[in-house]
Amino acid sequence: MNSFTTKKHPRIGSKLALTILPLAVLSTLALVSDTAQAAPFALPAPLSFDAGPLGKLNVQGVLSGYGVYQDNKFAGTGNPGNKYTSADISNGQVIIQKNSGLVQFYLQAGAYNVMSLGANFVSTGTFTQHTFGALPVGYLEIAPTDNFNVQIGKLPTLIGAEYTFSYQNWNIERGLLWGQENAVNKGIQANYTMGPVTASLSWNDGFYSNRFNWVTGALTWAINKENSVFFQAGGNMGHTNFAYSSIATTPLQNNESIYDLGYTYTGENLVVTPYVQYTSVPASAVNAYSGITNGSTTSTIGAAVLADYSLTNTVSVAGRVEYIANSGNPNNGAANLTGFGPGSHAWSVTVTPTYQEGGFFARAELSYVDASMPSGFGWSGTSGVGGTQLRGMVEGGFMF
Repeated sequence: MNSFTTKKHPRIGSKLALTILPLAVLSTLALVSDTAQAAPFALPAPLSFDAGPLGKLNVQGVLSGYGVYQDNKFAGTGNPGNKYTSADISNGQVIIQKNSGLVQFYLQAGAYNVMSLGANFVSTGTFTQHTFGALPVGYLEIAPTDNFNVQIGKLPTLIGAEYTFSYQNWNIERGLLWGQENAVNKGIQANYTMGPVTASLSWNDGFYSNRFNWVTGALTWAINKENSVFFQAGGNMGHTNFAYSSIATTPLQNNESIYDLGYTYTGENLVVTPYVQYTSVPASAVNAYSGITNGSTTSTIGAAVLADYSLTNTVSVAGRVEYIANSGNPNNGAANLTGFGPGSHAWSVTVTPTYQEGGFFARAELSYVDASMPSGFGWSGTSGVGGTQLRGMVEGGFMF
């Protein structure tokens, strides 16, 4: 979903990044080296009420906003185009769910914005309208047993180590690898748990394309209370030449195959998740959507480490380090899957200290992206010349 452009701001450059980022990396590594359960950034216990024939329902919600400054101008002329700063609502959502009995449901409604490393922002109203709408997630669930259920509707993806909405993640922004992963899809999903093993299988529309030819699956094995491994895979079983959503449906990724393999350590104060990712888009899709006639099969390979350390019951620090490479080169018909151009590679580091007490939270974030051949993002220089982006963010709000 990284499909926007930025422009270079001459006043802050690589010297500041080279001063700040090593300190951020060292701080993160110091946290990760401690063998200490990091509390996830989660909603408080729900409010419950008796809904008569519907039974007991739970209600939760989140209202939050963000501010951002970056050393590359936001692209375009609309909000926040041609500026170095932006502020908007990040979440204004209410969740109503029934999670007991044979027939259950989950409804999540409201406004939201998804911020991604290296990508431009659009206003929250535009993002909500042109992605998943005012009801981004909503599904009916049939649960005949405690360890088996079937869900149908608008479902969260099975792919990746990060979730769609900012309040669900340790970091405010999604990372570089998230750009190759879908977020919400329409379809049907079966989930089964047997002892330490959890398996899910879904038939859906991939990148919200409204064409039901994707299959995704996820398998997690909890080795013990501290260690687990996961494997996720998905892909288009045919070919999709239809874009239902102008932002959520990225045509190249909607025709890809994707594989994620990862591990999670959950300690007393620390959670660490390293994972690797591989994607591949066939030449037929590259020809159809890249504006070229000699398209070749194009792939990406990436790796990431995400960590969160709880300093106290209210203060935690999260860190993320990533690397991703786009195969090919600008002359052999390869596609631009990452946004940085065929043959490019990029790495990033993100540090996010967070304060949460009850329903209130506030956090700051510093992120840095370094990419070769950043043609798709409008950074300074020509093809083959590297580019960087330094971004600072704050987010705060209330949850219930």
